[in-house]
Amino acid sequence: MKTKTIFVCQECGTQSPRWVGKCSNCDGWNTFVEENNTPVDSSKRGNVVYEEEPVLLSDILVQDENRILTNISEFDSVIGGGIVLGSVTLIGGDPGIGKSTLSLQVGCSLGKKGVKVLYVSGEESVKQTMMRAKRLSNNDNDSLYIVNQIDLKTIIKHIEDLGPDVVVIDSIQVVSHSELTSTPGSVSQVRECAAILTHIAKTKGISLFIIGHVTKEGLLAGPRVLEHIVDTVLYFEGERYSTYRVLRATKNRFGSTNEIGVFEMTSFGLKEVPNPSEIFLSERPQNTSGSVVIPIMEGTRPFLVEIQGLVSRSTFGVVRQKAQGFDANRLALLIAVLDKRLGMNLGDKDVFLNVVGGVRVMDPAADLAVSIAIASALLDRPIPSDTVVFGEVGLSSEVRSVSQVVSRVNEAQKLGFKKCIIPKNNLKSQEELRSFKIEIIPVETVKEALEYLKK
Repeated sequence: MKTKTIFVCQECGTQSPRWVGKCSNCDGWNTFVEENNTPVDSSKRGNVVYEEEPVLLSDILVQDENRILTNISEFDSVIGGGIVLGSVTLIGGDPGIGKSTLSLQVGCSLGKKGVKVLYVSGEESVKQTMMRAKRLSNNDNDSLYIVNQIDLKTIIKHIEDLGPDVVVIDSIQVVSHSELTSTPGSVSQVRECAAILTHIAKTKGISLFIIGHVTKEGLLAGPRVLEHIVDTVLYFEGERYSTYRVLRATKNRFGSTNEIGVFEMTSFGLKEVPNPSEIFLSERPQNTSGSVVIPIMEGTRPFLVEIQGLVSRSTFGVVRQKAQGFDANRLALLIAVLDKRLGMNLGDKDVFLNVVGGVRVMDPAADLAVSIAIASALLDRPIPSDTVVFGEVGLSSEVRSVSQVVSRVNEAQKLGFKKCIIPKNNLKSQEELRSFKIEIIPVETVKEALEYLKK
C-alpha cells in the first residue's frame, strides 16, 4: 500500500502537503507535524462488516430505547436518562479534572448491577486502577474487568473474547494502531482508533465511553472530527483547585443538551450535589457591594449563583475588563450600556467580574444581575441580601423577558429570599407569579431596578 507523507495540525486536524508555521483553520502556531498517511485496510477494522439492507422508513418498528441506569442520578440525567445500548460517548476535560474518577465510578456502579464492564486503562497499571476502584467502591465487584493496554488490536481481541456490555477507553490519546506509523496521540492515531472502536460498538451493541483530554484553549486534544463520530459529547468542567465539578452535554443524540450535573470531589470520589444553590451561596459575604444573586437555568434545573463585581481606578492608563465564568464580550457590552445610557463613568475604570463556585453562566437572564453588580461596586452600595435579580438587558438598557420565570422564582423562595426583581413583561404573561409569597418587583429598565435598590 502506497505511503504518503503529509503535515497535520495537532490542534484541529487540518492537513497540508508541506509544513506551515501557522494553521489557517485554528490559527495555531507550530502545530503541524509530519505524519505518514497510510490508509488502514477497511477489512481489518475489527473484522466486522455491515450486512444490513436498505429498509423502508414506514416498515421500521419504533420501540423505546433500552437504557441502563448507573444509579448516579446526576450522570443519568445529563446523558438523557441512562446509557443507551450501542451508543458512543466522549468524555472531555482538562487533565486531572476527574474524568477517570467519574468513568471508573460509573463502571463500579454498573458492575454492582451485574452489567459486564471492561475498563481499558492505558495510563495506569491494573494495580493502580484497582486501588482507585477500592477507594471509590468498598464492595467487591464481579462484573468489572480491568486491563492495561494501549494496542488497538489487543483491545479489540479482549472485547471479542469477553463480550462486555460497556467498554471504557481511558484515554484515546494513548491508544495506537500498529499499522499507522505516527505516534500515539497524533491526529491520525486518535481519529483512526476512535473510528474503529465506534464501528465495533455499533455492530456489537456495546456502549462505549471514550475519554479525551482537552487543550489549553478548551478544545478536544486532536481532531474535532471526534465530536462528529460519537453520539454524545460530555465535558467535565470546573476549577482544578475547586472541589466542585460540572458535567455538561454539548451533543446528545439520545437526549437534551441542556442538562448539567454537579459533583463535589472528595477523597472517596465524586459526590453528587442534588441542591447546588445551597453550596454556591454558603459563603456569600453580607453587606458587601458588588454581590448579587441570580437564579439561572441549566436545562430544566434552576439554581442560584452569586455574581461578584469589582470596579477600581485604572492605575497604568490601560483599562482592563476581566470576567471569570461569564462571556467577556457580553461584559464589555453591558459596561458600554451602563456608561452610555445611565451616565456611569466607566471609561477609565478596571472592571472585574466573577461567578462564584467555578460555574460558567451562559444564561442571558444574567445580564441584569451583572449590570447591577457592576453599578453596586462602582457606587459602593450593597445590594440587600434577601433579593435576587434576573433579566436580559438590551442596548437601550431595557430589561427584556426571559424563559422559565416560575421555576426561577420558586427556587429563590425555597432558599428564603424575600424579594425578586424580574422583567415587567414576564409579570404580564405569568399569572402564577402572583401566588408566590416572595415579593415580585417588575422593572422595565436597568435604571428603574437601580432606583428601587437605592431605597
